[in-house]
Amino acid sequence: MKKEALSSSSSGCKTRILAIKDTMEILAGKWKFHIIGSLMLFEKLRFMELLREVDGIGAKMLSKELQDLEMNHLIRRTVLNTKPLTVEYELTDCGRTLGPIIDEIAKWGITYRNTLYHKSEASESVV
Repeated sequence: MKKEALSSSSSGCKTRILAIKDTMEILAGKWKFHIIGSLMLFEKLRFMELLREVDGIGAKMLSKELQDLEMNHLIRRTVLNTKPLTVEYELTDCGRTLGPIIDEIAKWGITYRNTLYHKSEASESVV
């Protein structure tokens, strides 16, 4: 018996797929979740603080990622009138709505690492 192909022609399905695509495009890349996660923990960070916090990112890449996140209204950039000028970054209300998603990703990552660690431990003890 042949299975029929599932159709994604329903408007609800198309809306969902488009929403997932939009989300993946906005949050794509190696660094965005780390930047957002750092801003969730520390609320406001300056550029150099973010550079130190996001291990392995270069200044040019951090600048680009911050611009993307600001353009998508996930973070707010505030220039303080100090000498020298100070720039702070913080999550917008929209950016803060990613909190539960990042928490779930972190939980999944912890579980996944523990599973791998315990599996490799078990296979080493068998050898």
